[in-house]
Amino acid sequence: MGATGDVVKARYTYNYVKEDGIWKIQHHHSSVMPEEIAMGKPITKSEVRSLFSLWNNALATEDPKQVAARYAKNGVLLPTVSDTPRTDFASIEDYFVNFLKLKPQGEILESHVTIGMNTASDVGLYEFTLGASGKKVAGRYSFVYVYEDGEWKINHHHSSIMPEGIVTAEPITEKEVRGLFNLWNDALATKDPKQVANRYSKAGVLLPTVSDVPRTDYPGIVDYFTNFLKSEPQGEIESGNIIIGTNWAQDAGIYEFTLGANGAKVKGRYTFVYVFEDGEWKISQHHSSVMPEGNKPQAISEEEVKNLFQLWNSALATEDPDAVAKRYASKAVLLPTVSDVPRTDYDLIRDYFVGFLKKKPQGEILESNVTI
Repeated sequence: MGATGDVVKARYTYNYVKEDGIWKIQHHHSSVMPEEIAMGKPITKSEVRSLFSLWNNALATEDPKQVAARYAKNGVLLPTVSDTPRTDFASIEDYFVNFLKLKPQGEILESHVTIGMNTASDVGLYEFTLGASGKKVAGRYSFVYVYEDGEWKINHHHSSIMPEGIVTAEPITEKEVRGLFNLWNDALATKDPKQVANRYSKAGVLLPTVSDVPRTDYPGIVDYFTNFLKSEPQGEIESGNIIIGTNWAQDAGIYEFTLGANGAKVKGRYTFVYVFEDGEWKISQHHSSVMPEGNKPQAISEEEVKNLFQLWNSALATEDPDAVAKRYASKAVLLPTVSDVPRTDYDLIRDYFVGFLKKKPQGEILESNVTI
């Protein structure tokens, strides 16, 4: 065949007759060689595997049309990173427009070839090196080739990622995400810093409310809660927003702690990022901070400062040492009139007023100088 160079063998029958003084063909029967029909176009396993190289070379051109041209007229592509079957030239070309931006080059890792009559299949494992990023991606492949118009083409190509590498999402609801806070809060109630630290993942990070030091490992997290748990905190979420991903979830918002040691309430902002690790949801990242507007200076007048004495004086009038002690800040210091002992915490301040209130004191300011 001058167009292709192929040599085609066939059987023929000619019957000639002499008609009008000229020998003419009365009957002509032409047929392919029957044994060749049964055998099909010969191809070896090595040649089948080399068909992958033709496709891979087309990838290297970064021309989607050249890649699509490797597929048969009725070729079907079930691609690795698209849910859409590609069943014609235009859609196959469309897929490779984007895929070729990764500059992929493939290598067969394992191959199993089957040869039929004018068809061959090659299935196994291949690995792509993505020139755009340097990443390597392994996958499974099935190529079914057909002999079409004098050339071996891809009639069917199915490519998929390695199934054991697929991350299966662990289902979780928003209610269950919020419940993870309760597990952490219950751990606080044990007053055991190790139980609290156990709620964090192996690579968990804690940016705590009252420490400048990021806690990035188990000992660091235990150390923080060793001190924090002395205030006997119990938390409650006031408002929060939840986002759920594949094996991760985020809960961010506002929470408030009641500190059992002194009854104080402390409000803060929180972010919990949870991950599913070793069959359990753990805290991967926990960021807690004070309310920023709560740290702004509070305006107060001289008259209001003077009135604060009246609040203390009114507490004296109750003759209740607890009522008086509660007028002092959490880190207050009292140097009392009739005691040589500095009072530096709630219990010591209360202890002083147990005795002093027996005198039933009531005060009056005679002269005052206020600085704000």
